[in-house]
Amino acid sequence: MRRCASPPRLRLRVTAAAEPRLRRGHPWLFADSIREQNRPGELGELAVVYDRQDRFLAIGLYDPDSPIRLRLLHAGKPQELDDTWWAARLERALQARAGFDEQQTTGWRWIYGESDGWPGLVLDRYNRTLVLKLYTAAWLPRLEQIRALLRTRLEPERIVLRLSRNIQAAARDRFSRVDGQILLGEPLAGPVIFLENGLQFEAEVLRGQKTGFFLDQRDNRRRVEVLAADKRVLNAFSFSGGFSVYAARGGAQAVTDLDLSAHALAAAQRNFALNETVPSLRACQHELVQAEAFEWLSGNADARFDLIVLDPPSLARREVERAGALRAYHRLVSLGLSHLTRGGVLVASSCSAHVTSTEFFDAVLRAVEQAGRKFDELERTGHPADHPVGFAEAAYLKGIFLRERR
Repeated sequence: MRRCASPPRLRLRVTAAAEPRLRRGHPWLFADSIREQNRPGELGELAVVYDRQDRFLAIGLYDPDSPIRLRLLHAGKPQELDDTWWAARLERALQARAGFDEQQTTGWRWIYGESDGWPGLVLDRYNRTLVLKLYTAAWLPRLEQIRALLRTRLEPERIVLRLSRNIQAAARDRFSRVDGQILLGEPLAGPVIFLENGLQFEAEVLRGQKTGFFLDQRDNRRRVEVLAADKRVLNAFSFSGGFSVYAARGGAQAVTDLDLSAHALAAAQRNFALNETVPSLRACQHELVQAEAFEWLSGNADARFDLIVLDPPSLARREVERAGALRAYHRLVSLGLSHLTRGGVLVASSCSAHVTSTEFFDAVLRAVEQAGRKFDELERTGHPADHPVGFAEAAYLKGIFLRERR
């Protein structure tokens, strides 16, 4: 019987401009940077990039339907990407998070995509549940391999698959995979409860935003706790009340959660209830306000707070929205200042990747200057350790802490 020959390895050659970027390890190769390939590529197959002297340059996951045609896994000298290689790649990411105290914290990011060498893939831990989120369909053909690797190394109780919106149709039609699917373990009846710095929170891992909770603000929540003693706190765009729970533990007199979503406010109320054994949370007055934050801040002139947290969702999801986002940040800070008591603390944060740190901080400080009030800058913050920035496009989170001079 004649065997069908395997197709030759997918080989790509790229433009002169793309070669040095790949050599430096940039994890994306765009379609318009490919000048030659030996055959059409299949979704998720490994493609090798050669330079103009026909030398090995890099290898990555191919996606024929994405503008990011190749997600790089390795650059430099040739390397066989066998099971041992994949296990070592996972181990490197795990060891980078070895500093967490599991008696206090059981929620963090194990893998942060490109920055950990897993382009377009995020792995978050919530207690004994893992949430695997894919941002590229190129991982779908390898899903069983990934599941087996995670099961063997991490021994989770459950693995939940989350899919970015742009790949859900391909996942469903070609691989019978859906967002929120349980890849391992028993079905979930509700949110997963996990610990963060000794506080309990729920994560809506099946249908919640991102992977169920905003783990990236962990360090900033702790900073707010330290500043909250005896203060009246406003948490604008509060989502499930993470900043508020920390502020209450820090001794805040009262905390107001402001969000448009009734679902988010109900989650905030449940997160307070999860921590009711903490005396300072029981003593803190907790108010829920369902309203659009800009409108509420504009229309409630008499409301005053000693500490205000402004942490909106991304205001620039595309580059063309950047200028509008900067205007919105400026306006938001101006509105927040109008509600801040003299000597109060303002915390402003941005998760818009298309807005740089410099642009964001300039917008905040310009609003402060125009308000005619003098503030001391306490701190500027960025990504926590479990969200490392391995290349420019991975940087999105920035925050600034300001206290008015008395």
